Amino acid sequence: MSLVPPENSATENPKNVTSRRDTRNTKRTRKSSVLSLAVTAVIVPGLFATVALPAYAFAPVEDTADLKAAAALEEYKEADAQTVLVDKGAPETEVDRESFSATSEAELAASRQRAVLATSYASYGGPTSEDFLANPPYPSFDLAQVAAVGQQYLGTPYVYGGADPSGFDCSGFIKFVYAQFGISLPHSVSGQAAAGTRIATEDALPGDIVIMSGHDGIYMGDGKIMDAPRAGGVVSIRPIWMSSYYIVRIGV
Repeated sequence: MSLVPPENSATENPKNVTSRRDTRNTKRTRKSSVLSLAVTAVIVPGLFATVALPAYAFAPVEDTADLKAAAALEEYKEADAQTVLVDKGAPETEVDRESFSATSEAELAASRQRAVLATSYASYGGPTSEDFLANPPYPSFDLAQVAAVGQQYLGTPYVYGGADPSGFDCSGFIKFVYAQFGISLPHSVSGQAAAGTRIATEDALPGDIVIMSGHDGIYMGDGKIMDAPRAGGVVSIRPIWMSSYYIVRIGV
């Protein structure tokens, strides 16, 4: 029986050994080529991206809102949008003092006088309405005299329910003034309205009574009223501020 020697024995044909070595070298070469291609596929795009980054950094997207705002501002400037132009022929506007809130010397003096009156009236100890009715200082009724007597109490502070110079409410003021002419009036707006005769507004004279909803006063002519207005106010003369009122005359 003959033995077959192994392929790597010393008796192996040298050509076969060389052939296997070339085959292994060829496989190694192919693997190296594939690996090189893979590395190149990864690295090269990365290098391009890295090179491109500065370009993006130095060329950001334009802010169109800012550009539009800047353009609009320039348009306003060119059109004199912030410039006031006055025609040389334009008339000068007359300034009315009533458009200002500054207090005049006369108003300051009147305010000081009201303060003095308020102090003196607070300590009032004179006749009451009932005292006047018993002995009226003006026995002859006269509308103009009613308006004049009422003005003696300008500056008297408003006091709810008040009916003498220490403090008046609206109907208490009228009651006190009319009592000095011997005329007794109730201490209420509705009662005083019912005590007189309603007349046409155009026939009203100073001294008549102005009747409103929940309020009254003495008519002073030219659409004005003398009244004790409200808490914090004083007896004063002022324009009638509403159209829904009527006039009552006492003694007719």
